Amino acid sequence: MLKEAEKNHNIVCSIVIPVYSESSHLSKVFTTINRVIYSLQTLYEFVLVDDGSPDNTWDVIKELAQQHPYIIKAVRLSRNFGKESALCAGLEIATGEVVIIMDGDLQHPPELIPEMLRLWHKSDADIVEAIKISRGKESLISKIGAQLFYAILNKLSAYNLRGASDYKLLDRKVVDAWLKMGERNLFFRGMTAWLGFRRVQIPFEVPPRIGGKSGWSIFKLIKLAITGLTAFSSLPLHLITFSGCVFLIFAVVLGLQTLFFKLIGRAVDGFTTVILLQLIIGSLLMISLGIIGLYLARIYEEVKGRPRYIISEKIN
Repeated sequence: MLKEAEKNHNIVCSIVIPVYSESSHLSKVFTTINRVIYSLQTLYEFVLVDDGSPDNTWDVIKELAQQHPYIIKAVRLSRNFGKESALCAGLEIATGEVVIIMDGDLQHPPELIPEMLRLWHKSDADIVEAIKISRGKESLISKIGAQLFYAILNKLSAYNLRGASDYKLLDRKVVDAWLKMGERNLFFRGMTAWLGFRRVQIPFEVPPRIGGKSGWSIFKLIKLAITGLTAFSSLPLHLITFSGCVFLIFAVVLGLQTLFFKLIGRAVDGFTTVILLQLIIGSLLMISLGIIGLYLARIYEEVKGRPRYIISEKIN
């Protein structure tokens, strides 16, 4: 069914799963996914990345690795670096001809894996991505926030990520190209879209979490959104320049009007106008400095050149 890697007895498929505080259900998640991939009768591996979980997730991973020593690789990060960094660690460790990225809560249906592999083989697609046709059980604020973020990102960068998820199959050449992107501020979905390559899509509905709670807080989601917007578009900086030009024209017109009324002896106090202008211009300046600060912070973090993550323990 699969490509030449199977003939050469190489790992064909790597399943990368970043996990954080998933101890209550990780064994069931692994068993469910393993049952699906095992039925395909191909060489595969699991790459489990513990993103500094505060619970006993690492103990569960070690137990699974003892039970399945030939198909599990695992690393534990020294602290919580975030899902994007954990995912990066998994991609660097994976050795398969294709790499499938999944979440550790079964909200990415394992039943799609055979179809993903079939499309990769039959259509010569380099990327098979699962697209959400519904977002499952989410708060209204989360749904509105996601729609707003993707709409803004599409307008600023021309990348349409509406419905996108991290549930993807990547060909080895795509993985190698992704790993060459050296930025520290990671946004996996956007970086994968930037790479291009031939891709096909599979729709899916997000099922309920099998257990635990989402590790994504409002603060983390906002931080990821800012990273995505600043990493893939410099348009906000150009908007500052545009706003400055608009206010310059407005100032010239207002100055000429003021001079005209002064010359004909109809000058007015204009106290309200001055106050309003100061408030508007002051607000614009503060917002502009904030936008510039975001980009400077991104540059500062990149220039430091710190590693994306640090591994404290390894298995296999």
